[in-house]
Amino acid sequence: MNTEDFLSDEFLKQFKTAKLLNDFLAQIQKRGIEKMLEGELDGHLGYCKNEQTDGDNARNGYGKKKIKTSYGESEIKVPRDRDASFNPMIVPKRENMVEGIEEVIVSLYAKGMSVSDIEEQIKDVNKFDVSPSTIS
Repeated sequence: MNTEDFLSDEFLKQFKTAKLLNDFLAQIQKRGIEKMLEGELDGHLGYCKNEQTDGDNARNGYGKKKIKTSYGESEIKVPRDRDASFNPMIVPKRENMVEGIEEVIVSLYAKGMSVSDIEEQIKDVNKFDVSPSTIS
């Protein structure tokens, strides 16, 4: 499904109430945050999921974390590494607030932005740098 499909009248007519639309946007946000966390772990480990590596550190499943956003509370899967050195920038350890990230995630899906545009927007909104591998 591409950007035009998300913005089409046919797709949007399924949202009969503000709650249905809000729930959908919350799910997009949740999935987007989880994918960004996976990208961050790829950058931290230096290789993508399912690639071979000779390094000592490796993926070690997922942990659950409750986060709060303007869409409400949500439980996300946070990827882990074996030596516990992965500290995500998007949702840092021991924090549960994701302020402003929803604008980034929604615009990511709605605008079909390039990786460099998304990287710049995350930096502007959240005041921290992310690598292109985190975004993709």
